Parts: sequence; C-alpha cells; structure tokens
Amino acid sequence: MRAAHLRTWCRAGLVALGDSRAEIDALNVYPVPDGDTGTNLYLTMESAVEGLGPESGDAEAELASTARAVAHGALLGARGNSGVILSQYFRAVSEVLADPTPRSGAEMLRVALREAASAGYAAVAQPVEGTVLSVVRAAAEAAAQSPSDDLPAVAEVAAAAARDALLRTPDQLEALRRAGVVDAGGRGAVVLLDTLVEVVTGVAPRRSARPAHLPVPLLTQGEGVDPAGPSYEVMYLLEAAEAAIPILKDALAALGDSLLVVGGDGLWNVHVHVDDVGAAIEVGIAAGRPYRIAVTHFRDQVLGQRDAASHVPRAVVAVAPGEGLAALYATAGALVVRSGVGAKPSTRDVLRAIEGSRSSEVVVLPDDKDVRAVAEAAADQARITGVRVAVIPTRATVQVLAALAVHDPARRFDDDVVAMTAAARATRHGEVTLATREALTTAGVCQPGDVLGLAEGDVVVIGADVAEVARALLDRLLAAGGELVTVVTGAEAGDHLAALLLDHLRRTHPEVESNVYEGGQTHYPVLVGVE
Repeated sequence: MRAAHLRTWCRAGLVALGDSRAEIDALNVYPVPDGDTGTNLYLTMESAVEGLGPESGDAEAELASTARAVAHGALLGARGNSGVILSQYFRAVSEVLADPTPRSGAEMLRVALREAASAGYAAVAQPVEGTVLSVVRAAAEAAAQSPSDDLPAVAEVAAAAARDALLRTPDQLEALRRAGVVDAGGRGAVVLLDTLVEVVTGVAPRRSARPAHLPVPLLTQGEGVDPAGPSYEVMYLLEAAEAAIPILKDALAALGDSLLVVGGDGLWNVHVHVDDVGAAIEVGIAAGRPYRIAVTHFRDQVLGQRDAASHVPRAVVAVAPGEGLAALYATAGALVVRSGVGAKPSTRDVLRAIEGSRSSEVVVLPDDKDVRAVAEAAADQARITGVRVAVIPTRATVQVLAALAVHDPARRFDDDVVAMTAAARATRHGEVTLATREALTTAGVCQPGDVLGLAEGDVVVIGADVAEVARALLDRLLAAGGELVTVVTGAEAGDHLAALLLDHLRRTHPEVESNVYEGGQTHYPVLVGVE
C-alpha cells in the first residue's frame, strides 16, 4: 500500500460519506436516536482529510507521516460516539502503516484491519454486538482468512464480509430490530470499505441484492429516548499524561455510559453520556487540560432533528477584514466581527458576537487560519452555556462568501453546517499582495515591493504590476477548471482594476461566471475565489 492509496481513499471516503450522510442519519437509533451518525462520520472524516500533509519524495516515509497526520486530524475533529470510534480506527491503522516491518499490501491491510478491530473494542467501556464493532471485526476476520496476497482481492473479501455483517446487526441488537434498520455506524464502515475497494481496484464493489435498511419512517418526536438514560452527551479534547487516563475512565464510568477515551501521546478525545455535565468536565480538569468542550442535550437534539419546524433561530457570525466585506456579510444576514492585518479579533470579540446573537444555534465563519483558532476558543466557551456552535474551517474571505451563499436557516443545523462547509471547501482561493522583505518563495526570490500572487497560501507568481499578477493568478486557479469566479478588490486597488480583470476573464475564460465586490480590505489589492 502506498501513500497515494491512503490519500485517495481518504478523499474518496469523504465524498462517499457525504453522499450517504442522510441515509446513515436516518438509520441512527442506537445508542441514542439523535439522527446524527452520518453527519458525525462525515465531519470526522473531513477533519482527517484536512490533516493530509504535502506529498514528499520518500514513499516509505510519506506513508508513515500521512497515516499519522490523518489519525491526528480525525482525533482532533471526532464528532459523537461514531466519530470517536472512527478516529480510534485511524489511530490503529496509522500505527500499522508507520511500522517499518516489510509487508505486502495485502498483509498490511490484514494487520491494519485486525488492529483496528481490536482497538475499537478496547476503546469502548462496554462493547455491544450489532454495532460498527461487529462489522469491522467481521471484515478483519475475513481478511485474515483470505489466502490471497493480492491487495485488491483482500480488500474485496473484507468489504463483502462487512456488508454481510451489517445485514446481521438487527438480529444482534433489539433496538435495531424494532426499528427495522441496520446499525448506522456499521453502515458508515461499509461505505468506507467499499470506497477502499474502488480505490485499489478501480471498480465499484458488487452490492448485495438485499437492501441495507428497510424503508421505515424516522422515529417521531422524542420516541426512542430512554427517560431513564443520561440526558447529555459530553465531549472534549484532553491534554493529559497516559497515567491519568485509567483514573479518568473509572471516574467517568461511574457518572454515565457510552464512555470512549481514545488517543495517546498526551492528547485524548473524551466522549461520555451523563446527567451531571459539570462533574464530567471536572473529572477532565483533574486529569489534565480539557478544551473544545461540547455538550448536547439529547431530547432537544432529537426534537430539532426529527421536526424541521422546531428549529430555533440560527445566527451566522462572520469575520470581515474590510468595510465593503462587512456590509456584504451583513446584507447576507451575518453578524460581523471586524478583522484586519495586525488587528485580528480576540476570543472575547467572537464570543461577544455569539452571545449577542441570542441564538441557540450559531455558525462561525473565520477568514483565515489564525482567526479560526480564536473562533474555536470562543465556541468552546459558548458551548459551556448550552449554545450549539459550529466553526466552519474557512481560510479565506472568498470561502466565507461561498459559505454564506448556501446558508439556509430552514435546514437542520448539521445539514446547514455540512452544506456551508462543502461550499467553502470547493472554493480555491488566491490573493495578490506586496512583498515587504526579501524572501525565497516557491516561485523564486522576491524583493521588497514585488507584487506576489498566492494560491492556497503559496506564492505562485512574482511580478511588478498588480493587474498583471492578478491576471496570471486567475489563469493559474482556473487551470484546474471552475464555474464561478469571485474577485474582491481592496482599499489599495484602483478603480480600473476590476474592469481589467473582468475583461481578461471574458476574453480568456468566457465559460465562467464572474462576480466582483469592493471589499475594502488592506494589504491585499485583490482576493480571488474559484468554485
């Protein structure tokens, strides 16, 4: 197995989970019928994909480093019970792929599945059959028994065994049998294993003729929520020494159920269902430093996800680096937090905007990676008070615009977050700015005063004229295709610049639609987005 396989599989798996997300959400009746397993798997996989680093020339080293990066990304972004288990699978697989022991691709897959299955059972305080644990174990056992040393053949055997095991889950778990569905997490595992088969063979696996689940309606409002069970899901990342984890697990196990603590090397993802939220957080404080604390009230979540009419008002908080952009965001209905070079918003600024919205659901759109960290910290504080907050990883102003364009407060919260995230991810971004010092860039050496064109954060064009560099940057971004180009002019752009760029697009790329906005941002005469 090569790093290219892993990269391709992760990206294809994200797309496949996105396509299957609504179906998997509808299957979600165990352990709590909160209809979010598909969304949680998708968002966890998205975080894993974000962890992918740059490719290197050393194939063996790249496989190990890529596997570790994917596992770390999944751990940081794990959502819900299913996402935490998926992150543990990634961690187990990464350790196998990082092992220098010579193995064929088929043997590597066998060992990876075996270790993942074992890690999944070890992560869950009280393992239950008829869940994703059973499905992945069946895949591992089938791979182990396969006599083939051909990677595609072993992958096909594992995926087929997982599909068969998924169809058996209603016979193993009473909650699934009553609802007439298969296990949601297990369905997600099948989606990822089927995607692996497609990646290594180039052919979609043969599907079972039997349906994956029966076409039953979703549970009605509140149905399936055990009144005697814990009321809250508590999750947080925890920086702690390994020696503190057994004590943490014992303390959390006494407070509730569905306990999962996964990770290692000083960083852990903690998940538990409890009635006493404060006690669960205090246990984390005693063990180390908890952060990114998220609390969900199950009955509120079920009511909100089962009945679209029950949505509470939702707010969007967007960070804007210029007057024009602030006005544009406000027109789109967002609450604006001002930003700029040397004047980034603080955690307090973003938190004040979240609290000022007086909404129980808030989406935050940062405008670069530095502001994202601030937004995450503010979101953690807001979640403690019961506000449901999602920070979409927008890294550029044009991605904020793309996310705002698809925002729909009438959708379910998770559906809206996924749609906005997908729109942002589909937008390639570029900037034109001026060099302030001599530096070695990916496009060569630049001198103070040179005009730089950046694509996805890397310098790709160096020139002497803003319009010339902007045209070259547009051509570079459109080389990979695109349907919509967004140009945002800054405070330092002349009146004629927008007209020059529009004329260039009409002549060289007549097939694309173009939008131009006056953003008023400083230090960046031109911002570009390609969707």
